[in-house]
Amino acid sequence: MKRIFEINPWHIVTHELSSENKRLQESMTSLGNGNMGMRGFFEEGYSGDSLSGIYLGGVWYPDKTRVGWWKNGYPDYFGKVINAVNFIKLGVLIDDEPVDLAVDQISDFELDLDMKTARLTRRFTVNKGDKQVAFTFDRFISVAQKELAVIQVHAKNVGQQPVTVTFKSALDADVENEDANYDERFWDVLAKRVDQKSGSIVAVTKENAFGTPRFTVGIKMTNESQLAAQGGSEPTEKEVQNTFSGVMNPGDEATLTKRVVVVTSRDYNSQPELETAMSQLSDQVTNQSFDALLTAHADVWAVRWAKSDVQIEGDDGAQQGIRFNLFQLFSTYYGEDSRLNIGPKGFTGEKYGGATYWDTEAFAIPVYLGITDPQVSRNLLMYRYQQLDGAYHNAQQQGLKGALFPMVTFNGIECHNEWEITFEEIHRNGDIAFAIFNYTRYTGDTSYVLNEGSKVLTEISRFWADRVHFSERHQQYMIHGVTGPDEYENNVDNNWYTNYLAQWTLKYTLEILAQVSAGVAEKLNVSDDEKNHWQDIVDRMYLPHDEKLGIFVQHDGFLDKDIQPVSSLPKDQLPLNQNWSWDKILRSPYIKQGDVLQGVWDFIDDFTPEQKKANFDFYEPLTVHESSLSASIHAILAADLHYEDKAVEMYERTARLDLDNYNNDTDDGLHITSMTGSWLAIAQGFAGMRIRDDQLHFAPFLPKKWTSYQFRIVFRGRSINVKVDQSGTSLTLLAGEPLTVDLNGQKVQL
Repeated sequence: MKRIFEINPWHIVTHELSSENKRLQESMTSLGNGNMGMRGFFEEGYSGDSLSGIYLGGVWYPDKTRVGWWKNGYPDYFGKVINAVNFIKLGVLIDDEPVDLAVDQISDFELDLDMKTARLTRRFTVNKGDKQVAFTFDRFISVAQKELAVIQVHAKNVGQQPVTVTFKSALDADVENEDANYDERFWDVLAKRVDQKSGSIVAVTKENAFGTPRFTVGIKMTNESQLAAQGGSEPTEKEVQNTFSGVMNPGDEATLTKRVVVVTSRDYNSQPELETAMSQLSDQVTNQSFDALLTAHADVWAVRWAKSDVQIEGDDGAQQGIRFNLFQLFSTYYGEDSRLNIGPKGFTGEKYGGATYWDTEAFAIPVYLGITDPQVSRNLLMYRYQQLDGAYHNAQQQGLKGALFPMVTFNGIECHNEWEITFEEIHRNGDIAFAIFNYTRYTGDTSYVLNEGSKVLTEISRFWADRVHFSERHQQYMIHGVTGPDEYENNVDNNWYTNYLAQWTLKYTLEILAQVSAGVAEKLNVSDDEKNHWQDIVDRMYLPHDEKLGIFVQHDGFLDKDIQPVSSLPKDQLPLNQNWSWDKILRSPYIKQGDVLQGVWDFIDDFTPEQKKANFDFYEPLTVHESSLSASIHAILAADLHYEDKAVEMYERTARLDLDNYNNDTDDGLHITSMTGSWLAIAQGFAGMRIRDDQLHFAPFLPKKWTSYQFRIVFRGRSINVKVDQSGTSLTLLAGEPLTVDLNGQKVQL
């Protein structure tokens, strides 16, 4: 655990530039607008350790190494997000000496991410001998215009003698990924233009051996400053630059404002169309001031916060944590584009390849359902529907029927390079089915499930029906050779969660098929024989269970391990994934994240209090929580069981996982999809929110450290404020038709 930023309810702020923690600072000051984003690296460059990164939604590249050459059915390549053209580059010189905070003597340093307005500000004074210049850098990525980023640098001569200050504003396509094979560069420049105060680059991802799409990107900058324009230049074959310079006397101030427009071939069919759009969009913002562009951006964020803000009194650390998580989640995705999704690191780093995982359906959709318009969640469901062709391909690669949605993807085709994850962690098919159910249950909207959703459910069910096998000896259906959510167990037989989801998906699909229109049923073409077979699987699915312990067994053979709690391990052996060999981890009883408990959370009202208690009491002491997704599930279940101290402990872990670097792995990017956990822990955990028989239920408690908390939810056309304090719970209908809810077992009319 490491805390490098000050506690502040609305700001991520520090007054210390720490070279040791530079990457952590960059991760935690990342910005994004759903269409593009970047780490908090410095505009002017930094010669010390740093991870520069700018990423564009939907723009990716296949890894150079073919990964499937020796295993039939294996993906051909590992897809990954690539570092985009560096469009924030803005060199600063004092009397021709570059400013470099890795070596310069500086004072008055401040780094401030304002979460209310999504604006990153950096202030410092450079001392070069008897020269002193104070700088302020500001940047934001506009949510009012998805293609726009704005950077501004302000300089003031606070010394006693004149200095020459120079700004070099650039676009640079000579970039690489830190994890790239063989120092790959990914961009070929197609066109460059530069004049006195503006410049543009059009670049295309280089050819690849796998036939995946190439992406063209157009970027145009316009610059204005009180300093004199020195003209445009092309320092390298992949860079354009505008230079502004002038003498500043003591007390003089100067500013450079850089407006950048970024367009991609995802939105335009040809290079001429792309270049025309780039110029037109740039013209629209060139004459708008920094403040006007910032106000338009901040106004959109104000609307988002009005719908989603969680207010906590009595614990500023908890308050900062939940806001930081919601801020970064919304910076990654807010539903504007159904072609995009939520990568586990979002726009904050390269790890996990920037692709889509099952995290979206299992963890993100429940949050978006609660605090955004239903269309946001519906777009996430449409993302999977639009990629059905890829899911067919994935199943066919394994010789199976139906659709296998990918563990990792950009386009629907599986592109992960670990077999035990790629084609054994098949529970994600059930998680996608559950998300359809979750959306329908929460919104009451059946238009998706009875149309596109029924197609997705049918093809997933066809996969499950082919993937199971029938055990003659036990007269039950089984699923061998899988990996559950606990990735510290590979290639196991009859993972309870996987089997349970397969059974549930088949049952739910049969229920939906009974409700679809005749036209939809004809297109789905599910025969009576298929339905009868699915029902037989539902009736005879094997679900491992231990009568003596009263638990669902994680998989066959789990109880034969040497069952010892995590508390028995020496502290210097944790985290296991940084201290133990993979072989030792696989043989141990230790659980990376909720597995059986993932299923208990999903279907929390389908189990008795005794079942929930027995499973939690058995599995939680074995769980090392080395997945960022783990703590939130345990917080919710602990709250359900009235283990309030454990619920708060798990909330604090999920709320400040990155801010306090709990797992010692935030330097390469934030854990975006797990940031959903803090809201889930409050709404479903502390407030006990459930949907039962189309009705909202609450059973709140107030953590001992807090004096109150409140949050808003969107539910079936209503907006409701939930406030819990020492006097009890108040529910307020802010918008929409009257509604009856259940509060602690009592019907309440709002």
